[in-house]
Amino acid sequence: MSRPKSKTYSESEIVTRLKSELPHWTYEDGLICRTYKTHGWKSTLMVAGAIAHLAEAAWHHPDLNLSYSSVKITLSDHEAKGISDKDFTLAAMIEKVVQWQPGKEDGALEGTPQDDPRYAYLKYDV
Repeated sequence: MSRPKSKTYSESEIVTRLKSELPHWTYEDGLICRTYKTHGWKSTLMVAGAIAHLAEAAWHHPDLNLSYSSVKITLSDHEAKGISDKDFTLAAMIEKVVQWQPGKEDGALEGTPQDDPRYAYLKYDV
């Protein structure tokens, strides 16, 4: 059974949505993109693993470019041949999970000590 083709967005619609919904993401060469800065290779692999888990669960697969202290992700809906709601929805979920800072909320999970380089994990945007 075939699914209906997803709506794709124009460049101006994409830029507007990114600005309002995902301000750390950009539109480049037909892709929505984001680079997460980390404190080193171990953190880079953890971020990539989290993204991979979300993408596989969503059955929507981004391209990842890993370096020692960063993860660059690019998304497009290959089936729809453009940027669709699948891209925006997955990007929002990735943003929520990767940028989650347990020490910023009440509760038992205090988060990693960001002021100690032995435990610093991600270079958070906020």
